[in-house]
Amino acid sequence: QVQLVESGGGLVQAGGSLRLSCAASGPTFSRYSVAWFRQAPGKEREFVAAISWSGSTYYSDSVKGRFTISRDNAKNTVYLQMNILKPEDTAVYFCAGRSALLSSSTAYYARSYDDWGQGTQVTVSS
Repeated sequence: QVQLVESGGGLVQAGGSLRLSCAASGPTFSRYSVAWFRQAPGKEREFVAAISWSGSTYYSDSVKGRFTISRDNAKNTVYLQMNILKPEDTAVYFCAGRSALLSSSTAYYARSYDDWGQGTQVTVSS
């Protein structure tokens, strides 16, 4: 059974930075793809970024150039470095995973992922 645990959320001022972590237990991590989604109050869950086990990365237009996703297979962890944060980035951030490669046809969609974490709150004050 796969477990995903997010950490690193918190309160930050606009323009600041945070780094989120998603630690995975259970899968063969070197063959496991991970994505970040977020959900703001009253809004639908939206895709943020993903990294395939091959190393390919995908970003939403709203975070491209500000956020960077990376992975450390030795630590079974995926990171989301978030820079130049804006109040509209405020949301609960979830990591999600699947034991398969990602493509442009699959990476952006929540239905592509089998495993989900509980989420971590990110609040950006203006």
